[in-house]
Amino acid sequence: MFALFRRRPKLPADRRPALDREERVLAWASLADSDAVLVVTNRGLWLPGRDARLGWHDIHKAVWSGTELAVTPAATVEQRDGYRVVADRAVESYRLPDPGEVPEHVRTRVTGSVAYSLHHQFDAGGVRVVGRRVSGVDGLSWTVRYDPATDGDSAEARELTAALVAQARGTADPTL
Repeated sequence: MFALFRRRPKLPADRRPALDREERVLAWASLADSDAVLVVTNRGLWLPGRDARLGWHDIHKAVWSGTELAVTPAATVEQRDGYRVVADRAVESYRLPDPGEVPEHVRTRVTGSVAYSLHHQFDAGGVRVVGRRVSGVDGLSWTVRYDPATDGDSAEARELTAALVAQARGTADPTL
């Protein structure tokens, strides 16, 4: 009964990543068969083997299996006027034998970063336009992710995408 109120031990100082001044640790978990840790902060996710945090707005997908956290980061393919074209990087999986609140915080933060998301069908393929909140930044950061069958470099796709992003900017409310 009292296990519900048991506090998780503090993150050991030697495992603490180099946090920004306004960044704070929300949860952390040790990896299975390793002395590495995964750290959740208000600004993003510190994953083992990385020198910098992965911002919540740069995580396309995160899935908790009950024992393993699988994270799909987004990579910027191209910077266009007012938005980024992104594609999925390889999935990174981490086995967490005692995850604590890590899965809950990851789900809440990734989902909470999305203020606008809408898929648009093209004649061949389509594009998803997404407006995301970035911790510490006013307004939304805009990205697009083309469907695999879509030629996002064609003049027609570029023109249509720019119009869709402009339309989304006019309708999205970053506070929702």
